[in-house]
Amino acid sequence: MTGERIAVVGAGSWGTALANLLAKKGHQTTVWSYESEVADAINREHRNTRYLTEVDLDRRLEATSDLGEAVSGAGVILSVSPSHVTRHVMTEAAPHVSDEAVLVSASKGIEVDSLMTMAEVFEEVLPEHIAEKAAFLSGPSFALEVGRERPTAVAVASRSETVARRVQDVFQTDYFRVYTNTDVHGVELGGALKNVMAIACGVVDGLELGHNTRAALITRGLAEMTRLGVALGAAPETFAGLAGVGDLILTCTGGLSRNRSVGVELGRGRSLEDILAQMTMVAEGVRTTKSAYALAGKTGVEMPIVEEVHAVLFEGRRAAEAVVNLMTREPKAEEWA
Repeated sequence: MTGERIAVVGAGSWGTALANLLAKKGHQTTVWSYESEVADAINREHRNTRYLTEVDLDRRLEATSDLGEAVSGAGVILSVSPSHVTRHVMTEAAPHVSDEAVLVSASKGIEVDSLMTMAEVFEEVLPEHIAEKAAFLSGPSFALEVGRERPTAVAVASRSETVARRVQDVFQTDYFRVYTNTDVHGVELGGALKNVMAIACGVVDGLELGHNTRAALITRGLAEMTRLGVALGAAPETFAGLAGVGDLILTCTGGLSRNRSVGVELGRGRSLEDILAQMTMVAEGVRTTKSAYALAGKTGVEMPIVEEVHAVLFEGRRAAEAVVNLMTREPKAEEWA
């Protein structure tokens, strides 16, 4: 399928990479940027000079800083705003969304105050017939590597198999493979929670604790993600797929991971305030740690890694102390879900 009218809401690195993919495929694609200078650079120089500087953009890709202009008349709307501003942005966009539009979310996060996923946010701010057929794109996919057309596989989840297949058709290319899924909650939770584990893995690397420690943390992190997901109604097998362990491995080990980078600097002794002050892009895992910690308490799910990351980020605990706390917990049988 080609020739769709597509609006990409959010011109960060991930939004730009996906917008470029869609434009190169032949879709009539417009990306909305909150920053007018970013939109101007995309139109004038065919390059995002702030967030994805290494990638030449397709000349057919258009950009605007007018949200209504971007969204009006679009058959597919891709929401890629940071999760903490998605509610505001989509509330602003809602009056311009056509009744026939398919909404796709590629944001990975959980609201801190409401503890809502993006699907639940959409249900509050968009018409029911739009929210109920939304789709959610997630999986192991660094923006820069997609921009450079490296082979990538992701999952798209929707409660409607028809919508999931349509979105699959819209995004599928010879370097971007899309698998369909019906577990919206599992795909969203996997994409959000893995960022918390990536911070923890970064701490491990910052402390130079080695491969054994990292492998143990990834494995036990996946167990925590699965336990919470199942408690919240997700299918356990989702966490064994691209939106679960696939994204977890990438974000915990890849040098392009912003969340892992935050953890590395924490492990080296820098303060969170200092780290975030020098970052251009959002590390979703910092806010998601608050959400995951609250959800664990609300559901009674044991998440010791999340607890220690929360303590390091927000309670002044030293990174080395958090590692000792995890290693000296009471011995027990291996539990998964």
